[in-house]
Amino acid sequence: MKYFVGLTLAIFTIFSYGVSGAQEIDRPLPLRPAHTYSIVARDAATGELGVAVQSHWFSVGGSVAWARPGVGAVATQSFTEVTYGPLGLELMAAGKTAEEALTALLAGDQHTDVRQVGMVDANGNAANHTGENAIIAFCDLTGEGYAVQANLMEKPTVCAAMADAYENTEGDLAERMMAALEAAQAEGGDIRGKQSAAMLIVSGDATLPAWGGRIFDLRVEDNNDPILEMRRLLTVARAYRLMDEGDGYMTVGEVEKAVEAYSAAEAMQPENHEMIFWHAVTLASIGRAEESLPLFARAFKMWPLWRELVTRLPIAGLLPDDPALMEQILGVD
Repeated sequence: MKYFVGLTLAIFTIFSYGVSGAQEIDRPLPLRPAHTYSIVARDAATGELGVAVQSHWFSVGGSVAWARPGVGAVATQSFTEVTYGPLGLELMAAGKTAEEALTALLAGDQHTDVRQVGMVDANGNAANHTGENAIIAFCDLTGEGYAVQANLMEKPTVCAAMADAYENTEGDLAERMMAALEAAQAEGGDIRGKQSAAMLIVSGDATLPAWGGRIFDLRVEDNNDPILEMRRLLTVARAYRLMDEGDGYMTVGEVEKAVEAYSAAEAMQPENHEMIFWHAVTLASIGRAEESLPLFARAFKMWPLWRELVTRLPIAGLLPDDPALMEQILGVD
């Protein structure tokens, strides 16, 4: 109860008196450092905001990574004070810059010497803090629209490698942040090894709710090579986003665009029988049965139970109630 009241008082003080008037609040100090290298960033072209992290600690994403559509992104690590995430976002939503929000929260924390925090706001202002008692090797850097920070590293060169990779990688925000994580690991990464990773990217549209503005929300909870697994998951996530786009096009009757999106998703995940199946269903439902049959054959071979599901789709309105069509589909081998 004392902890909750203290945090509430800190927020009230920040809003009432500004950054310089924030009062010192005694917060509990975690027993061990759980989190290591991270990046927070804003894509200037799209407004997307994101945070990505890797650590030799179980389920790092649950406490380090915070982001809100059109507001900002936060990474809170080292001897982690989780409240820097939600409270930092609240302050930025209220109009504080990333630096102002971070300064205010540091002013209310008696253990700033062991904190490491990075923040970026919706205007691309970035800020970070590394306490003097973070565990060596530690580092932090800020650049245009991003901040990188690391502690418990094998080498002190991790932050420079992350910044260089982020700035010099082509592609969307997810790709650039992924490159930053890979560069950190190439420098040796966490001195303890590898275990978990996370990436959270949200829209730049502040009118979207948190659940509606998430573009990527990926977590590797426990893996011998979490960065490699994160790369795989990012590819899978991109394919499913294409499937979602296809569904959206079908909803508004833009059939050709839907088929194009489904085809692109299938090309990205050629062994994913569900993508093959729904691509086939779409073609069959719009009168292009001949094109659908080879796809049905592939899907049935990979997962025989798709045959049973086909028979249930006319009732749901996802295939025409046409016995001849059904005979064609079920007759493929």
